[in-house]
Amino acid sequence: MRELTQRQLRASRPATIGGVRGIVGAAGYIPFRRLSRSEIATVFSAGGGKGTRAVSGHDEDTTTMGVEAARLALRSCGGATPSALWFATTSPAYLDKTNATAVHRALRLPGDVPAYDFGGALRSGIGALSASLGSSGTVLVVAADQRDGLPTSADESAGGDGAAALVVGDGRGEGPLLAEHLGGASATDEFVDRWRVPGERRDRLWEERFGETRYLELGLDVWGRACEGAGVAPESVSKVVVTGMHSRAVAALAKKLGIAEGALADDRSRDVGQTGCAHPMVVLASVLEDEAQGQRRGEVPAGRVVALIHLADGADALIFRTTSELARWQPTRSVNDQVAWGAPVPYGKFLSWRGMLTLEPPRRPEPPRVSSTAAWRSEEWKYGFVGARDRSSGAVHLPPSRVSMKGGAFDDMEPVPMADSEGTIVTFTVDHMAYSPSPPIVFAVVDFVGGGRFPVELTDVDAGTLAVGDRVEMTFRRLFTADGIHDYFWKARPVRNGPPLAEGSNQ
Repeated sequence: MRELTQRQLRASRPATIGGVRGIVGAAGYIPFRRLSRSEIATVFSAGGGKGTRAVSGHDEDTTTMGVEAARLALRSCGGATPSALWFATTSPAYLDKTNATAVHRALRLPGDVPAYDFGGALRSGIGALSASLGSSGTVLVVAADQRDGLPTSADESAGGDGAAALVVGDGRGEGPLLAEHLGGASATDEFVDRWRVPGERRDRLWEERFGETRYLELGLDVWGRACEGAGVAPESVSKVVVTGMHSRAVAALAKKLGIAEGALADDRSRDVGQTGCAHPMVVLASVLEDEAQGQRRGEVPAGRVVALIHLADGADALIFRTTSELARWQPTRSVNDQVAWGAPVPYGKFLSWRGMLTLEPPRRPEPPRVSSTAAWRSEEWKYGFVGARDRSSGAVHLPPSRVSMKGGAFDDMEPVPMADSEGTIVTFTVDHMAYSPSPPIVFAVVDFVGGGRFPVELTDVDAGTLAVGDRVEMTFRRLFTADGIHDYFWKARPVRNGPPLAEGSNQ
């Protein structure tokens, strides 16, 4: 093993094209629903634990969660247009087909912006982030995961669903640097600790002590080299994020880093769970949000060092230094806010959403697969939620129309992006008969700010608390899957800017 460590020794500061690089935008996305771990033991008299885990809805997958995280991250840096989009997940909605293209289209990025998947491994997210920091241009790095496990397993209770997105650049065009990249280090080793073959849903694990021993050595190796290359002493690092699916190794490494008391960051395992390849970016986004708030309040200065260590098939360490621009950074929706606004989901519904239980469906025909040709012809509407405005009357048409509802003007329309528009519920109904993977369906007629009326399905909502006049916003979701083809479109969800919700969610 000594020979392997010697081969890994190299300069810790990566070569970059175009000078200093770092983070110009960041966001985490935490699904609305929470499973109380104690419910697991109530049902099976085994498993469970304390706290909650984040649960993606029946209409969410890693692609839709990636879209939501990316929307928040781009808003946080003023809507910069990236020069590349990289998407990482261990639970892709598609194999063979690129999942990043749906994220790309939902964000309405130009066609000359390449979109690529980094998939299949828990190291994919940190790998994409590391590569972007050594690249050029403005790179949007997105990671999302849904963590599964057999009922009562540690993976089921400790796992979590979520996504994160970081906008990486040099701070010269896409927005100021919030955190400058000082350097990093990586160590790779081949050993079987956690694995899952194609087609399986559950991970398999080797004996824990073996993985703990390997990860501890690798983690200390990259930590020492990263600090040396960045020119920082371990005890001077203000916040350290340590993540990895091997919880014993993470805990053991955290005790041996030589950092100051209070420097270890909350890894969100108690309220969100371990979100796989997205987790290092989820926690890093949360730490940057806390640092920004601390700067605005005058509690912490700029120039604090933030480090990230991730354990997966080796170890990776990245070191950043916050800038004074962080105090002016205003995230649209922080990780803390999303955690606070979540609502519980019953364990039985969680199992049905995960496909662990098959419930009696509504006695209605399941929808046919969506036409790929028709979807491509209307992709601005389907993926971007872009309507049309009549130039003569100003009437907004949802969906787009060639003939105006006011005055009858023909082919005199301009596109109107509506994905970021809020609306008001005019009327709504709860439908127990229509087909849904998780009935009932709540439909509403929504009037949008700036014009436009549209009947839309609601999600992340408790029908018992819904009222006419409630504000809603749009979110990218999966309507259904037929013949292996996912039908993505937009739904509406309540705008939540107030205190945490007390009621559970049934959608």
